[in-house]
Amino acid sequence: MDAFDPEIRIDIRDRVRAHGARQVAIARLNAPADWEGALRHALAQHREPVTIFHGSDLRLFVQSFLIFFTATMMFLI
Repeated sequence: MDAFDPEIRIDIRDRVRAHGARQVAIARLNAPADWEGALRHALAQHREPVTIFHGSDLRLFVQSFLIFFTATMMFLI
């Protein structure tokens, strides 16, 4: 293949369009029936304010502090 042959052309535009159409069809089949409601719910959960000590974060902080405090007291005694 020393020279470019202008007669050999590969038009991939139709293949790209067909692939896009297949991807859209697959996405529509995988989407829940109430996709707008699911999206609103996910966005609402994402926008909820996060507290500093949410859930087990407070417990983890207290445990870590107690371990640190105990180790410090053992070192000082």
